[in-house]
Amino acid sequence: MDSTLSAQIESVLGQRPVGARVLTGGCIGEVYRVDLPDGRRIVAKVGDGQGASLDIEGYMLRYLAEHSRLPVPAVLHSSPALLLLTFLPGDSFLSDAAQAHAAELLADLHSVRGAAFGLERDTLIGSLRQPNPLTASWLAFFRDHRLWYMAGEAAHAGQLPGSYLPRLEKLGEQLDRWLTEPEHPSLIHGDMWTTNILAIGDRISGFLDPAIYYAHPEIELAFSTLFNTFDAAFFRRYHELRPIASGFFEERRDLYNLYPLLVHVRLFGGGYVGAVDRILRRFGF
Repeated sequence: MDSTLSAQIESVLGQRPVGARVLTGGCIGEVYRVDLPDGRRIVAKVGDGQGASLDIEGYMLRYLAEHSRLPVPAVLHSSPALLLLTFLPGDSFLSDAAQAHAAELLADLHSVRGAAFGLERDTLIGSLRQPNPLTASWLAFFRDHRLWYMAGEAAHAGQLPGSYLPRLEKLGEQLDRWLTEPEHPSLIHGDMWTTNILAIGDRISGFLDPAIYYAHPEIELAFSTLFNTFDAAFFRRYHELRPIASGFFEERRDLYNLYPLLVHVRLFGGGYVGAVDRILRRFGF
């Protein structure tokens, strides 16, 4: 950590760091664990380039803290190029008991209701813009602002062949064959994979790097299966608290996972395009 960053932290918090080390997992810029003279540890995220938007992450963490009971880092400072957070201890090893605790926390989060799908402002998923125009219909929101939007972004970036766009358009026009409107819009974390969850032993200590909006909770559950974040212990407990309708694991999970897959296509291309192709073929497109 250079002297400029140390001086920035001192100007915000009134204390000059006495130590720092690089943390892994930052996809927007550099991330440090910083030791302060009073014994506190904080996390400093530093934006990469002129398009830095760490203030949006700060907004999302504050929103979760104000509107839910999900354990998240407290925001100490938020600007486009610098985000200072409280340091949450733990690691991303999730025992069965920790997964059950995660299910309780996420079921509680999903009980937070919104007036419409989307959010009061656009957010980010990773480093990518995530549009959230308030929309009365979940199917229309998922089609227009998740599937079609991210497919267009991936194609524009040269990561998704143009031939996929009409296939996704046809699927989007027929989503009501498989998906239904939920009882109400639910607040979701939005980026539910293992490294965004911390646990100490059998208890969750925090959730990191959100991509929030109001949605059908099933899109959150689906995302958690894409990279094997949770297994049976999580879903057993979640189902006890918020029953999962039949057909989720058999069909709807794959449809919802098209969105995070398209995010990965936009970012990385490669093998993720094949995963999108397999789902489209499975549903006849």
